[in-house]
Amino acid sequence: FFSPFCLRARVRPSPMQWGTRAVSAANIGLRNHLLHQYQKFSIIPNNIVSHHQKLFTSAMKSRPKSPSASPLASPSSLSPMRRVGGPASMHAMSSSKAAQNHEVPFKMALCQLSVSEDKQENIRMMEKAVSEAAANGAKMIVLPEMWNCPYSNESFPIYAEDIDAGDSPSAAAMSNLASSLSVYVIGGSIPENNDEGKLFNTCCVYGPDGALLGKHRKAHLFDIDIPGSITFKESDTLTKGGALTVVDTEYGKVGIGICYDIRFPEMATVYANRGAQMIVYPGAFNITTGPLHWQLLTQARAVDNLLHVATCSPARDTSDGAKYTAWGHSSVVGPFAEVMAEAGHGQEIVYADIDFKKNDTRRKNLPLQSQKRNDLYELKDCRNAIGFKF
Repeated sequence: FFSPFCLRARVRPSPMQWGTRAVSAANIGLRNHLLHQYQKFSIIPNNIVSHHQKLFTSAMKSRPKSPSASPLASPSSLSPMRRVGGPASMHAMSSSKAAQNHEVPFKMALCQLSVSEDKQENIRMMEKAVSEAAANGAKMIVLPEMWNCPYSNESFPIYAEDIDAGDSPSAAAMSNLASSLSVYVIGGSIPENNDEGKLFNTCCVYGPDGALLGKHRKAHLFDIDIPGSITFKESDTLTKGGALTVVDTEYGKVGIGICYDIRFPEMATVYANRGAQMIVYPGAFNITTGPLHWQLLTQARAVDNLLHVATCSPARDTSDGAKYTAWGHSSVVGPFAEVMAEAGHGQEIVYADIDFKKNDTRRKNLPLQSQKRNDLYELKDCRNAIGFKF
């Protein structure tokens, strides 16, 4: 069979090459999947695909039956190859181990961390918390927004790291932990810079092999003005992200948002439509909006879409010189808006046992998807050119 890279080749394989080079059922199955892709991009005509389909069927019928024979996937059971942004976007693919099975429950941990002005100390505290969570059985571990630096416009440029260039001690530490502990690390967020001089509020997600599964840049920036309470404009230093992000895990798809993203229900619904079983929002709500909106929004996003939602905040800094005071109260909420776990306002790790079968049950109880009035309203999924695709 031929590599997908022949999509860019000037000389294309002939129909005879496509139709007659099958030497085993396994090769035919994989070639059949590639044929589907090439047909999708109009590389080969339908009659060649039809001829190859016949070869595949014939091979399946003649395939010797053996208890140890590995199953052969038909083309209809194989998902299309994904295309992601270019090298600069670093939206890596999930590994082949991430065969989704939301029948398997797992333990999730939210690490509500205290943040100081010492980046190395913040990294050390993060490593300690993630290691503790993994030792207690957590398979998916979430960090808070801006866990490696104080939450301030003055701090973001100073603490920013170039993830794409590999110049990121924070990203390296998260990847190493994910690999050494065989866990998923949803890396809260850190300030990211790039070669264009832009700054982003960025969440990296790592798989159990340490690979980068996805990178979400905060899509909605935190620009608010509540006289007498709080005024903050992330847009003074940060740039909006250009894509939505869903990552594959062995338990199911997980959508990623950051803090202010949770206020936009359209984004959550797009994630649900893309098959997300859970949305994770690292966030640092303040003590003005936190008591009023944090839990309300978490429960609303969950029950709107009948899925799980997890939020992870930094611990509250109550010192006199605190530049920003986070609300805390990291939590996991189930598909019926039930609070499954909740932290207080200090540094701590909270755990929740997650079973995505609950989503299926609640979607049968409330079949909202089939009851929507698409003749009256419609939500468009733009699927940006930059971002993690599927």
